[in-house]
Amino acid sequence: MPSLDDVYDDYELLDADDRYRLLIDLGRALEPMPDALKTDATLVRGCSAAVWVYPVPQADGRLHFLADSNAAITKGIVALILLAVQDRAPAEIAALDIEGALGRFDLRNQLSSNRTQGIPNMIALVRETASRLAA
Repeated sequence: MPSLDDVYDDYELLDADDRYRLLIDLGRALEPMPDALKTDATLVRGCSAAVWVYPVPQADGRLHFLADSNAAITKGIVALILLAVQDRAPAEIAALDIEGALGRFDLRNQLSSNRTQGIPNMIALVRETASRLAA
């Protein structure tokens, strides 16, 4: 899995259409999320598309997230968020400036507002999950 920095290095060189393709490809590269985990409890509220995020605590205490969406670009956005937090300790995720890490991608200006409206909710769900599991 590439790092957020690696993805940004590619992203900043691309035009708008290719940026869309890069996000869609990131979404396609997400590991499959079993349908049984796509429940009301794992659904992110306030997104124009359906988005599910499920934490899988690892034996060493780190969190590994599974995610999916029924919209390709939204799946790419959630994949981008996961690049910032994947396989980190819950306390580290809870303290991480996820918005700041994603800020350089300037998604609000790259994508329509209905595509980006759910981003704060996706980040909040990840952060709340990490905070709960860090306690």
